Amino acid sequence: MGTTSSAPSERFFVSTSMLTIGSRGSQLALWQAHWIQARLQELGQESRIEIIKTTGDKITDVALSEVGSKGLFTKEIEEALLAGAIDLAVHSLKDMPTDLPEGLTLAAIPVREDPRDALVGRAFEDLAPGARVGTGSLRRAAQLRARRPDLRIEDIRGNVDTRLRKLDEGRYDAIVLAAAGLRRLGWEDRITELFNPSVMCPAVGQGALAVETRDDGGSAFHIAERLEHAETRAAATAERAVLAALGGGCQAPMGSYAYVNDAILYVIGLIISPDGSKLIRHAKHGSIAEAAALGHALAEQLLAEGGREILDAVYAQPSEPRLSEPQLSEPQLSEPRLSEPRLSEPRP
Repeated sequence: MGTTSSAPSERFFVSTSMLTIGSRGSQLALWQAHWIQARLQELGQESRIEIIKTTGDKITDVALSEVGSKGLFTKEIEEALLAGAIDLAVHSLKDMPTDLPEGLTLAAIPVREDPRDALVGRAFEDLAPGARVGTGSLRRAAQLRARRPDLRIEDIRGNVDTRLRKLDEGRYDAIVLAAAGLRRLGWEDRITELFNPSVMCPAVGQGALAVETRDDGGSAFHIAERLEHAETRAAATAERAVLAALGGGCQAPMGSYAYVNDAILYVIGLIISPDGSKLIRHAKHGSIAEAAALGHALAEQLLAEGGREILDAVYAQPSEPRLSEPQLSEPQLSEPRLSEPRLSEPRP
C-alpha cells in the first residue's frame, strides 16, 4: 500500500501535543491503527493508541446479522471521541453507518486495499457438492448460494486468525474472508482464489479505512485530512450513497463497489435474496463529482426492478435462520492453490 509523504512546508497543522487514536483491540484493528499512526509519524505527528471494546466485540455467540443494530463496532469509540477521551478514531469503513453522530466527521479515507472477497481452503470450482463453506456474511452467503446451490453454507464467527484456525481444524472445506484483512495481516499466501467484484459484489467500503475526528476544525482534523485519497473517497461516497438509499445494514444481503478509471467513476450494486434465488444487479458511471448522485440513482434502479420486494421480505423476518458452527471433523484439507491477486475491474 502507498504511504503519504510530506514536505517541510506542509507541517503547519502538526499538533505539538500527543494525539490519541481510538481503536478496537482485534489484531486487524490494531494493524490498521498502527498503519495510521505510522502515516501520522511521517507527517511529524506523535500519537498513541487507546484500545476501546465495542458492542460488536462482546457478541461472540450470535451472528451479527441477527443483532440488526448499526454501529456495532463504532458506537463506543465515537462516544469516546465526542467526550474528548481520544482525538481520532480508525475504523474499517465497512463497519461505519452512513449517518455519523452530530459533531463527528470522516476527516480522511486513505488509499484503499484490495476490496475483493477471498476464498481460503479450496478453489471454488474444486469444491465437491455438499462441501462446507464458512462465512459470517449474509451478502457472501447469498452470492455463494446463487452460484453453487449444492454447497453447504455455514456460519463462522471470530477474528481472522480464529477463522483460519477453524478452517485448519477441518470444520470447513473453505471459508470466505476479505482479501484486505488477509493481506494486511501477512496471510496473503493463504488466499486460494479472489472473487472478481462482478462475480461476488463486495460490501460497501470493503478494503478501505476511515479516520474519524470531531468536526471542530481542530489540529486532529487537519492532520488527519492529509491522509485523504481522492479516488477512494469518490468510490466510498458512491457506495455509501447506495447503502443509505437502500437503508441496508449487516442484516441485508446487498453490496456495492465503485472504482475510478480515466477520471470516470463506475459503480455497481446488488440486492440478492438470502437463498440466492433472486438477484438484482446494475451499474452506472459518470463524473467523480456526481459520486453521491450516481450511488443514489443506482439504488433507486435496484429497488424499482425488484430489489424493494427482496428487502421487504428480508426485513419482515427477524433474521435469517442461523446455522450452528460445525464441530471438529476428521477429513484432511487439500493444499491451497494460489491465484494471481490482480484486480479485474468489472465492466459497467
